[in-house]
Amino acid sequence: MVRVTPRSAVPTWKSRPSPALRTLPPRRPLEMPVQSLGADAPARPQGRLTGHGGGPRLAMIGFTAASTWGATAVMARLLDPGGFTLADRVMLGLFPLLFAFVAFAFASAVAGFWLIWRARDLEPWRPQPIIFTRTALLMPTYNEDPGRILAGVQAIYEDLEARGVAELYDIFVLSDTRDGTIAQREVTGVLRLRLRLQAADRIFYRRRALNLDRKAGNIADWVAKFGAGYESMIILDADSLMSGDTIVRLTAAMERDPKVGLIQTLPTIVGAATLFGRLQQFAGRIYGPLIAQGQAWWSGDEGNYWGHNAILRTRAFAACAGLPHIDGEGAFSGHIMSHDFVEAALLRRGGWAVRMAPALAGSFEETPPSLIDMAVRDRRWCQGNLQHSAVLPARGLHWVSRLHLARGILAYLNAPLWLGFLGLGAVIWAQQQEAEHVVDVPLAAALFGLTMALLLAPKLLGGLLAVRSARARRAHAGGLRLGLGVAAEIVLSALMAPVLMLMQTRAVIEVLRGRHSGWAAQDRDDGRLTFRDALTRHGVHTLLGLAWAATAWRLDPALLAWTAPVSLGLALAIPLSMLTSRADLGRLARRLGLFLTPEEIAPPEVVTRAGQLRALYAAEAAARTEIDRLFRAAVPIYAIAAPSRRRLALSA
Repeated sequence: MVRVTPRSAVPTWKSRPSPALRTLPPRRPLEMPVQSLGADAPARPQGRLTGHGGGPRLAMIGFTAASTWGATAVMARLLDPGGFTLADRVMLGLFPLLFAFVAFAFASAVAGFWLIWRARDLEPWRPQPIIFTRTALLMPTYNEDPGRILAGVQAIYEDLEARGVAELYDIFVLSDTRDGTIAQREVTGVLRLRLRLQAADRIFYRRRALNLDRKAGNIADWVAKFGAGYESMIILDADSLMSGDTIVRLTAAMERDPKVGLIQTLPTIVGAATLFGRLQQFAGRIYGPLIAQGQAWWSGDEGNYWGHNAILRTRAFAACAGLPHIDGEGAFSGHIMSHDFVEAALLRRGGWAVRMAPALAGSFEETPPSLIDMAVRDRRWCQGNLQHSAVLPARGLHWVSRLHLARGILAYLNAPLWLGFLGLGAVIWAQQQEAEHVVDVPLAAALFGLTMALLLAPKLLGGLLAVRSARARRAHAGGLRLGLGVAAEIVLSALMAPVLMLMQTRAVIEVLRGRHSGWAAQDRDDGRLTFRDALTRHGVHTLLGLAWAATAWRLDPALLAWTAPVSLGLALAIPLSMLTSRADLGRLARRLGLFLTPEEIAPPEVVTRAGQLRALYAAEAAARTEIDRLFRAAVPIYAIAAPSRRRLALSA
């Protein structure tokens, strides 16, 4: 006798899904209203915080104003012979803006240097914090390599589990991936990882049907559906890592101070393979801490947010940081692309402290592998930062929050402004030569030297911090190699600066013309360029460099000498971009002990583990690709065996 099971009793995905296959926890909705930037917004920031930033800010503004006034007076004297032409007036109008930007950055770096030299931390991180609340770790992804994502998730989870706190944290992979093949690998990879770690109730996966508003929309969607279940959320990027110890300390710091809405760490660059990547990794490790420490010093409770490797109070974020769309047409309209600066400003407007934690180690990220890849990322950031000009007038923002937004805008406008400044300088030089006016060479040299000193001082101060003790020198493979690395980085970055200036100028022009940057996955591994690619991207730069050198020589050989770094950097754009994109030269530099960082000499456990797992995931992906190739070759057997193949892939 055959027994027939009633249809209603047959378990189905829709009616009774297996707990192991549930990719999301029960919903815990949290309202996230869209904020207004107009007249109905708060008139001033709500809530009194520490207010300790008055002295540092006064010192920063005073130094910037005094040095800019003095330098502008010198520039006016240099332009004065023969009276002020239109070119003189425009150049004199540009100079204070450009010089003030440099002077402010210099003062901030000097403050950071002094704080680190005196070993004064802005935030007292307790050695053994105790935590009580639940926190979500959010990792948004868009068409990224699933192996990279899953390796990071597993390394972080294992580090939390080793510290006995994994039950207090849930990890969400928030996918906006549009590629169906990648999405399938994401969800099957997460399911396999949950089974492997026995963490079906700790690691989750969600893929949006519509990726509205990019990353900001991805996070907002999670907050609206699950935010009420977590006191805090830690935002990670696809290339981010964070040690369990750092995660716990951030959570404890958020618990200790109920006024804090956001704490931003200083991510350390790791894993760079190409020469360009190693340069960025080295520069970030040497110069980044003093720059970030200085910014934390004068920012105080009005700090900034970089969009990842930070912890946010979930309810504060939901109540204050719902981003509106910007009305109008063109590249400035629509959703806010560089959402992080704006979210920090809105949190502070709502009365929450936004702080930076540059002294807290254990936060990591990666960097683009080549100059061209960096330019692609910069193009997206350029549009987002320039879009902040529509946010600057918003009511209720703290003036320091407006300063962060303005500095972000000026960081990209600097490129066309410097380009215009150089062009005007050549015109004025020619005019003075024709009128036979004598240039005050010593005074011009003094002003040039002062500007270069302000630009180079943070690099030299960072190098000084790195050699101040035997332990610090060992962390960089010795003082000699460290000194050579700093010198080589200064030279190479100076040669690449004119190329970046032209790339950013083009980006600004495209944005102003209304051309959107699009949204593409970032190349994080192989950055090697062919000659054809380099010629396509840098051919115009090379021609402009040669043309500038020829023009300067015809006007006056002295002008060519003054502007040699610009013409030389542009003329060498093709070989410079090709050579720095090579991983073999990166490995050679490492064997020679150049551009080494402490994280390479003594790798953190979470970084080492993530690297091992990434290699394993890559091997598994290659094996699955080979199996797929063999199945496809076995036509028509492939069609019959497809269901078995899918079961094999899921259980692998």
